[in-house]
Amino acid sequence: MKPIRIEIPKELFTPAEFKHYEGAADIEFLKLGPDLFEFGNPLEWQADITNTGGALLVTGTVEGEATCGCARCLGPVTFPVTGDVEGYFLVSPEDAAPDDMEDDEFDYLPADKAIDMAPLIQAALILEMPQIPLCSEDCKGLCPKCGANLNEGDCGCAEGGQGGEAADNPFAVLKDFDFGS
Repeated sequence: MKPIRIEIPKELFTPAEFKHYEGAADIEFLKLGPDLFEFGNPLEWQADITNTGGALLVTGTVEGEATCGCARCLGPVTFPVTGDVEGYFLVSPEDAAPDDMEDDEFDYLPADKAIDMAPLIQAALILEMPQIPLCSEDCKGLCPKCGANLNEGDCGCAEGGQGGEAADNPFAVLKDFDFGS
């Protein structure tokens, strides 16, 4: 993702001042584990930067539409995504972080006095992506034997269809086992 730099104007270094920003983030894709989330159109973002007295608080949202493959049938899944953009930047490297914040919950304002929104937008998107993307909750997936999409109907083979058990199924010997129920 390309940097989205916001140069902080002088007036924002006065406590209680704030300024609104907005734009579009051109993100082609986001890879999370085995999933590849693609964004066909730029994502719209907006953020308010507020001086809290010694720090700049960034709050806002990012919105758009993502497409990825279903975890069961591999078909395309398109869904809206809205994430909360958040960041906390101490103005001076000599300033101590608030007592209630961990080291990974804040950053220091860079020497060039510019905030890169790209990592904040990316973090907001990561939190909103489904861990297991599905085209529907009742997706039947693919036949493990022939690879047919079972959402489109019975494939007819013994493994995925309505037929009997496949001879090479290692669990077939357990079908008549009494588990003590």
